[in-house]
Amino acid sequence: MLNQSLIEGSIPRPGISEPVPGEVLSIGTGFNALSFKHSQFGGLMDPLVMVDHFTMTEPTFGTHPHAGMSAVSILFEDSIGAFRNLDSLGNKIDLEPGDLYWLKAARGAVHNEANTPGSRTHALQVFVNLPASMKHDEPASLHVRASDVPVIRGNGHTARVVMGRSNGVSGAVSPALPLTVLDIRFDENGTFSHQLRQGQSAWVYALRGELLFETDDTTRTIPEGSAIASHSASNVSLRSKNGGHAVILSGEPIREHFVQKGPFVMSTTADLERVADAYKDGLLGTID
Repeated sequence: MLNQSLIEGSIPRPGISEPVPGEVLSIGTGFNALSFKHSQFGGLMDPLVMVDHFTMTEPTFGTHPHAGMSAVSILFEDSIGAFRNLDSLGNKIDLEPGDLYWLKAARGAVHNEANTPGSRTHALQVFVNLPASMKHDEPASLHVRASDVPVIRGNGHTARVVMGRSNGVSGAVSPALPLTVLDIRFDENGTFSHQLRQGQSAWVYALRGELLFETDDTTRTIPEGSAIASHSASNVSLRSKNGGHAVILSGEPIREHFVQKGPFVMSTTADLERVADAYKDGLLGTID
C-alpha cells in the first residue's frame, strides 16, 4: 500500500506532533484510504512506518512480498464478511470483523489479502518496523480473534485491548516487539486514559469525530481523519464531545536508521537490493 520510492527513517526525539491529516489514497474502484507515513511525524511514530485506514470492497493488491518489518491488519467490528489472508507461511485464514492478523515478515515472506465476494473490510493496515537484530529472523504470524479480545468499559467509553496492556487489562502479545493496540469507541463526552511507560511512543488517530488529546502539559485537538504522534509522554488522555471512534498504537521506539522501498524496510540500501533480488529469485516463498 505504498509507492516504490526510497524513503529514509529518522530517529525520534522527545516531543509531540501537531495533528496530521491523512493523505487520500484511492486504487481502482474497491480501495479507499487515508494514509499516514513516518516522514509526516518527524520520526515520532517509531516503531510504526506506515498506517493506512482503509475500506476495501474488492481485491486490489494481489500477491506481494514483505521484508524487514511486520504487516499488521486490524479489522474494525463494522466490517462485513471475511477478509481472506494467504501467506507463504502456509496460512489461509478468513479474518472476521474485529480480528487482527500480524505477519512478522522479517527476512521475507509473500502475502495476499483480499475480500471474499460481497464483503466490505474496514480496517487499519500497519507497517511496524523491526530492529536490525530481528530483520533476518524466520517469519512468524499471529491471528487474534475478536472473541478473544478483552474489553474495558467506563467513563463513556468501550475500549478493545486488541494487543498489549492498558488499565490493568491484557490482550494478545505480538510475535515481534510488543505493541499495544487499543480500539476505542466513545459516548457523548466520553473519556479514556492510557498510561505509557517511560520512553514509549504513541500514535493516536481520530477515525470518527473530533478528539481532545491531553498529555503532561500539552493539549491538542485532533480533527476527524487526523493523527498525532508523541514520544516520551507519560500518558494519553482523550475526550470525545459528541461521541466518536479512536485508535491508540503505543510501543517502544526502535531508534535506528532505516530505509524503506515499498514493502521492504531494511537497515541499508544494500539490504534493500539483496531482499529485492531474493524475491525475484523466488527465495521469499510462495503461496500455493
